[in-house]
Amino acid sequence: MRSIGEMARDGGLSVSALRFYDRAGVLVPAWVDPVSGYRWYEPGQLAEARLLACLRRAGMPLADIRLVLAGWAGTDTDLVRGLLEAHLRRLERGLTDARGEFSTLRALLDHRENPMTSPRTTTVRLSVPAPELAAALDAVRFAAGTDAALPMLGGILFDVEGGGLQVVATDRYRLAVARARTTGHCGPRTQVVVPLPLADAMRALLTGHEHVQVTLDGDRVTLETGDRQAAGQSLGHGFPDYRRLVQLPAGRRAPIDTAAFREALETGPVRASETREEPGEHHDLSVLRVTDDGSVTVCDEGDDETADVAVNREFLLHALAAGARDQLVLELRAPTAPLAIRRPDDETAFSLLMPVRLAD
Repeated sequence: MRSIGEMARDGGLSVSALRFYDRAGVLVPAWVDPVSGYRWYEPGQLAEARLLACLRRAGMPLADIRLVLAGWAGTDTDLVRGLLEAHLRRLERGLTDARGEFSTLRALLDHRENPMTSPRTTTVRLSVPAPELAAALDAVRFAAGTDAALPMLGGILFDVEGGGLQVVATDRYRLAVARARTTGHCGPRTQVVVPLPLADAMRALLTGHEHVQVTLDGDRVTLETGDRQAAGQSLGHGFPDYRRLVQLPAGRRAPIDTAAFREALETGPVRASETREEPGEHHDLSVLRVTDDGSVTVCDEGDDETADVAVNREFLLHALAAGARDQLVLELRAPTAPLAIRRPDDETAFSLLMPVRLAD
């Protein structure tokens, strides 16, 4: 007999997926401990789990998966072949339709001027307090992307407008925003994406309490402090409109003691899951709930409620560290809405984490 964890490891399905398929009656464990609720699977169910994982990665609808598993267990191979071929035809039609839509979108992009990639004809110079810029970079660095297929996310956005510099980073699953005051710039809004190696070199120079000079000259970005300098080319890509991404309805805010909450996450229960983008790549999830008294708890397995929010535990721990406060505020909305981590003393610095579905 295999435990649910062993079945997840050997069968290629996450623990949460196995629970989902149990509830759906697709892959039911051979025995469930009536006291602990632990699921146990017979050796012969491993082949079904591997087949199910294959069908899941192929995006087959649940109704068809049921029939394939039923046909696989019997002698009617024609049914299984027919279902597989029908699903493949659906995928091919969907790909054809998607290619058509993307062709239309590319044509629209070709005819649209993107201000982010328009060459700058003026040089922008601004003065920034070194401690504020250092704190801003520290607050967002963890959320920067590393996916080579999305090079525009492999940097930190410097967004200069009025008397402030917003720094922003995102890898699609998390987003962080922070702000530093500036002087010396009174022109139009200016944006530039600073590649991570250059941003890290800038951060290494921000050790004092003086003001530093930041210069945006065409595609070149320079930070100067005393006789030291970090300079390089900006990324030649646009950056997502982060202002749209942070326009979220108000959620329920819960203050937390950062150290105590971190300990609860590190020692508390976790669920296993995997992303659609990385089948077979498992991540530990923490399931959070705001209780009636306004506190946040990490939920045990089997104690799920519809309003619970599941997030990548590692991402949440990174966001808590980047928050750099003994007290932080978690803002939870719906299970499908981003979770916000905010500083109680600074509304301009916050991070967002995308939730993860427990059963998919």
